[in-house]
Amino acid sequence: METTANIKKYLEGGDLRSIGRVKFLIPLIRNQQDFDLLFRFLHSKDRIILMRAADAVEKITIGRPQYLQSHKSEILDFFQSAEDKEFKWHLSQMVPRLSLTEQELEIVLSKLNQWAGNPTESRIVRVNALQAISEIVEENPELEKDFKDLIGKLQKEEIASINARIRKLSIK
Repeated sequence: METTANIKKYLEGGDLRSIGRVKFLIPLIRNQQDFDLLFRFLHSKDRIILMRAADAVEKITIGRPQYLQSHKSEILDFFQSAEDKEFKWHLSQMVPRLSLTEQELEIVLSKLNQWAGNPTESRIVRVNALQAISEIVEENPELEKDFKDLIGKLQKEEIASINARIRKLSIK
């Protein structure tokens, strides 16, 4: 079993331009208990530690989305209060992996639409929010019309990275 101190050493140091030693941390997270220790770092006030913890959590839950479920309320709280762009883009990637109630889904979609449609947001946040909405729509086809409306609005902005993602989503 990992310890908080052990995990922290993989998250510290450097600057926001690097992911540090996250790739070495990921294989050490072997069970829900280890994951729960890592998840605590999403509460860090240190932006570097927060970003790297979010990166690790997001990558780990690609293959093990069930690890997130016990943290659903925290993720939804983070979703409403996140300010750092790095945290927003990782949250966008995590949230489609949750089992959401209808009310939670409404809240999540509202925030994702806000992020995707906001020209002052980072382009990575906007693209990841768009991707997350797409994944949610795949599971909830009744939302497709609103998604297509958003895509139409975003295409008019003529931003290369957003239009590239739209083309990739349209291929599916």
